[in-house]
Amino acid sequence: MPAGSGPPSEATTPGASPLRLLLTRVRPHRGVLIRAGLLSLTGSTAGLAMPLMAKYAVDAFAADRSPVTPLIALTALVLAGACLSAYGRYLMARTGEGVVLRARDQLVGRIMRLKVPAVDRLTPGDLQSRVTSDTTLLRTVLSSGLVESFNSVLMLLGTIAFMAYMDLTLLGVTLVVIVGIGAVTALLMPRIQRAQLRAQESVGAMGAALDRVLQAFRTVKASGAEERETAAVAEAARHAHDRGVSVAKWSSVSDVTMMMSIQLAFLAVLGVGGARVASGSLDISSLIAFLLYLFYLMGPIGGLVEGWTGLQSGLAAVRRIDEVESLPGEPVGRPGAVPGEGTPLRVTFQDVTFGYGDERAPAHKGVTFEVPAGGMVALVGPSGAGKSTVFSLLERFYDHDGGTITVDGRDIRDWPLAELRASLAYVEQDAPVLAGTLRENLLFAAPDAPEDRLTEAVARTRLDALVARLPDGLDTAVGHRGVTLSGGERQRIAIARALLRRPRLLLLDEVTSQLDAVNEQALRDVILELATQTTVLVIAHRLSTVRHADRIVVLEEGRVRTAGTHEELIASDDLYRELATTQLAAATDQPV
Repeated sequence: MPAGSGPPSEATTPGASPLRLLLTRVRPHRGVLIRAGLLSLTGSTAGLAMPLMAKYAVDAFAADRSPVTPLIALTALVLAGACLSAYGRYLMARTGEGVVLRARDQLVGRIMRLKVPAVDRLTPGDLQSRVTSDTTLLRTVLSSGLVESFNSVLMLLGTIAFMAYMDLTLLGVTLVVIVGIGAVTALLMPRIQRAQLRAQESVGAMGAALDRVLQAFRTVKASGAEERETAAVAEAARHAHDRGVSVAKWSSVSDVTMMMSIQLAFLAVLGVGGARVASGSLDISSLIAFLLYLFYLMGPIGGLVEGWTGLQSGLAAVRRIDEVESLPGEPVGRPGAVPGEGTPLRVTFQDVTFGYGDERAPAHKGVTFEVPAGGMVALVGPSGAGKSTVFSLLERFYDHDGGTITVDGRDIRDWPLAELRASLAYVEQDAPVLAGTLRENLLFAAPDAPEDRLTEAVARTRLDALVARLPDGLDTAVGHRGVTLSGGERQRIAIARALLRRPRLLLLDEVTSQLDAVNEQALRDVILELATQTTVLVIAHRLSTVRHADRIVVLEEGRVRTAGTHEELIASDDLYRELATTQLAAATDQPV
């Protein structure tokens, strides 16, 4: 398997048709589905005898015989058929839920393993729609798509067989009408399939529009943009509505066309059969039974139309699910003991080039620098110089296009991904906090860390006051995305989380930007202490952080402009001197 690609899920076959993908998902449940289908079919087949028993009852009335026996038999058939059908439908519904659960497990697992560039091209709302609504359609296609369609075909054939037994002439009249209109219905099915796919895509787009608002809820309110954003989501909802109406339109035309075929067939049979009864070539009881069978055709034909429509929905859903499963994924792996744990890592960038694959200029245009094992190296430079890209490449969120990146003397592509990331800790600039308790957030990167290490990390990052203030201490819920916390608290939680990981290389992306002077000084002391134990690579916008670095690398427009200590760069480099006297110095003076 190529490096960086994840194993395909069991439902994914390159180039496979949606129907084949759907059958692949159904295969593990085929035994239960066959039993459910047979039970449902048996229950429905019992009803096929009803028109025939009705004929015997009518004949008994006409001959002045007791109709009790055929009526009792008819009642028993109805009850038995209802019980068998109910149990068969329950098995199908239960199996459908199992298929949905399995599909969701696989899809969520696949999403978690997608490469970052693949997720960058999608939206969270659309991904959520695929996991929720699209997988739900798999249940529909099982119950009303595959099994019901198969049963409907058998029931249709059984009904036709009984009708043939009753009268071949009337059967011929019926088939001429139904087949002609059925051909028209078949022409509508591709339109239904296209409309269904567009409808599901528009639901995903509506989810993406809503997710956009919820991700920046406070910004929307602070900007007075509620009406504009409401209108944008409403527009997406209207688009989804229009697509849904299109599906309903074509489905209604299909349903009405098939029902009209039954009604036209009834009129034709009534006319021909009535003439034959009048001529004495057909019993009135046989005509009644045949007409009952004709109406009985409505069930199988309606089941076929509904099953075909449901199948189109399911195929569209499978296609959208498979689009996610076909995206490039990362290899699955669990790190064991990290080799060299506790030993600082050395990092080398040699003529590294990288671009994000869009209209932006390349982020790196031949970046070369070295981070020695142990100590602290700072990356500085104007916005867009490529500083954060260094961290993304080290975490292998992206793979560099050219040049060489070595970690501990080993090409970064030769590291097992799980082992590489287990050796690193990354503190992002926006310091994300997940919904859950404070304890869960602190232990997120090191769930097995003992209590004493947790207590130490809380103390070193000055979270003691926060823990004491919270009603349930460490076990207090922090809200969605840490909404109950300040920016500085979220930043300190992210740093404590990294400390608990005990990394061999610590990546810090402007970690003091939201801290007050007291907490910044305390955290800077912690970072300097860590630099004596591990390798620290920091992106810095504050002079107080930069000037204590062992080495400073200045990036400009995707290249390394120069490197050295603070004193050396102040004396020798105009850009660094400008940064130090404007951006870096100004950041130092900004209060939180």
